[in-house]
Amino acid sequence: MSGIVLVCDHASNLAPAELGNLGLPLAELERHIGWDIGAAGVTRELSEILGVQAVYSSVSRLVIDCNRQLDSVGLIPVVSDGTVVPGNQNLSEADRDARITRWFTPYHDAVEAELARHEDPIFVSIHTMTPVLAGEPRPWQIALSSFTDRRLTDPVLAALRIPGDVTVGDNQPYDLDPAVDYSTPFHALRRGLLYLQVEFRQDEVASVAGQRLWAGRFAKALTVAVNSSDPCWKPKT
Repeated sequence: MSGIVLVCDHASNLAPAELGNLGLPLAELERHIGWDIGAAGVTRELSEILGVQAVYSSVSRLVIDCNRQLDSVGLIPVVSDGTVVPGNQNLSEADRDARITRWFTPYHDAVEAELARHEDPIFVSIHTMTPVLAGEPRPWQIALSSFTDRRLTDPVLAALRIPGDVTVGDNQPYDLDPAVDYSTPFHALRRGLLYLQVEFRQDEVASVAGQRLWAGRFAKALTVAVNSSDPCWKPKT
């Protein structure tokens, strides 16, 4: 399906050796604080199913979070889900700027370059969420986060719900906040592009089999929506 650009902001849990692995043991980097577990795998499966390109972040969100505004305290977190990140304490402006220059900017430049290859592209941002947060189970197996433009969100939600056996979240547990999120607001909202920001629950996509299953379900729902004859699918002019 041409014209779709997939991005995965939290694809990697790599903390480069020159940063001393941020002073963290591997077990911490393998947790959800280090990356979106299963997101890269789902993105790869979707890329294959849809026949489109994908852009992946190359380092852990603890090194720099490619989906946070540059003035956000979460851009380079000093604490994440109760874990202190030693390598992020008391960074100088030069250290901060070096991370932005080395990892944040090239990632978003790559997204921009891929978008430029298409006329009226559809921007799809892939994330995953923990099955439990602060002791509260999350019932949603898949969820879409949106802002005011819901031209694509609403029909994809409807398509995901058709089987009747999938629990789907609508801005649950996360909405799309342009003051916090970076990728979708910067690449899609400011241009008026059709977009989707999706969250898969991590226990559903931790395995290759789960990634294939949910990529297939999502691709089917997206295809139904994009192929709709409803004029709302036409990009904004």
